Amino acid sequence: MQNLSNVLLIGNGTLPGAALLERLARQATFILAADGGADKARAAGIQPDLVIGDLDSLASAPEQVLRVPRQDNTDLEKALDWLTAHRAGRVCIVGSVGGRWDFSIGNFLSVYSYLPALDIYFAGDGWKIYPLVQGTQKAVRPGARVSLIPFTACTRVNLSGTQYPLTNAQLALGHTGRTLSNCAQQAQITVQFESGFMLLYIED
Repeated sequence: MQNLSNVLLIGNGTLPGAALLERLARQATFILAADGGADKARAAGIQPDLVIGDLDSLASAPEQVLRVPRQDNTDLEKALDWLTAHRAGRVCIVGSVGGRWDFSIGNFLSVYSYLPALDIYFAGDGWKIYPLVQGTQKAVRPGARVSLIPFTACTRVNLSGTQYPLTNAQLALGHTGRTLSNCAQQAQITVQFESGFMLLYIED
């Protein structure tokens, strides 16, 4: 039986360096590759447990492949659909950025509808990005850069543990002057808000 409590999802973008990728793979209970992400994973010495997608960018098919021929969603969304249907837990996405900017931006936006079901975050060398529709607490390195990026209007936002806290702030799409390049002052930060969709960026 598949253990999907801690999934590493590998996309077809730029992968992090070997040290981070190997550590994430060791921590994962299941490794899922989205289409051409499988080629990049194997080139890095990582064997996915399953490859999913329409397979239009996969150079060589491994044994465990699930082809989803529909063309009205991305390979990342196909992978997240499968994880949602199988009640996965935490999902770390790598290879979501790099190459085409339209896909990179689209990947951050496309996870929105999956957040009620999956605990998703993106990881790269020196950073993590958490898409949020509700409050959270995260361990941080004191001194690390912390940013909030609203993708919708976000209401009654509270941020603590940083150099510039927020109290009942209203954040609007396109207005990030108050929330970019903050600095962690403690080993944990807390974000609370009433409604909205935002990205929480944390430097490692």
